[in-house]
Parts: sequence; C-alpha cells; structure tokens
Amino acid sequence: MQHQPLDERFMQMALAEAQKAWQKGEIPIGAVIVSHGTIIARAHNLTETLNDVTAHAEMQAITMAANTLGGKYLTDCTLYVTVEPCPMCAGAIGWAQVPRIVYGAPDPKRGFREYAPRVLHPKAECSGGILEEECRQLMQDFFKRKR
Repeated sequence: MQHQPLDERFMQMALAEAQKAWQKGEIPIGAVIVSHGTIIARAHNLTETLNDVTAHAEMQAITMAANTLGGKYLTDCTLYVTVEPCPMCAGAIGWAQVPRIVYGAPDPKRGFREYAPRVLHPKAECSGGILEEECRQLMQDFFKRKR
C-alpha cells in the first residue's frame, strides 16, 4: 500500500497521545490530524479530566484542527486514531468532511462500523489495522490494570 510508511509514522504519533491519556488516568486513545503531510492537531481522551463524555480524542482533534485551519471542514486532512471511532465521533468526522480516516484497533463493542456504518462522509476512505497490535495491547493493558 502506498500510504503504509506514512500511516505507521502518524499512528505512532497517535499512540504517543494515547500514552498521555493513560498517564492522566484516561482511556488511552489518541488522535492526530494531518494536512498536506503536517500534523495540525494532536489530542487524546479527556473525558475524566474535563468531566465531559464528549471529550474523546477525535472530538478534541477535530476542534483543534478546525481552529488551526480557520474553518469547520477538514477536506484536506487525514485523521489517525488508535481505536476505531465510536458513532458520536464518526458523526463528527462525517460532518467535518474528513476524507480519510485511519485507525489502529477495531472496537467491536462500541465502534461505528457496527452501529452506524454509513455515518462518515460518502466519499470518505476508512481503513483500519495500522499498528493494530500496539493499539490493541495498550487498551488491554489499561483495562487489566483498572480491574
């Protein structure tokens, strides 16, 4: 695949964000948004810190990217996120018209593909499995320690 080396590089950055979430006691999900080869937003889950159920990594990154670009549409961007987005985040990704979404580990319990498979923008390209094992392992380790 032509995107593979860059996808892995940017997913490593999303994993670094997920580690920051872990250090704060947050579910370790991280996201970065890239425009023309440059990261314009980095974020991680902040739901506990902000006491806000909508403060997912993707939502934080979308807001940051929109502020950086000065507009609500992210039509020249790629979103990298360590875990498949939930339906809420996928809806926001769709409204922001993100044309490319790359995630690490699937989320069979809460992922959008199960509950809202058509919520992304109709022209969006979505692919998973980039650094899947590392992303999955981080989540599993977090929840093992939590229990």
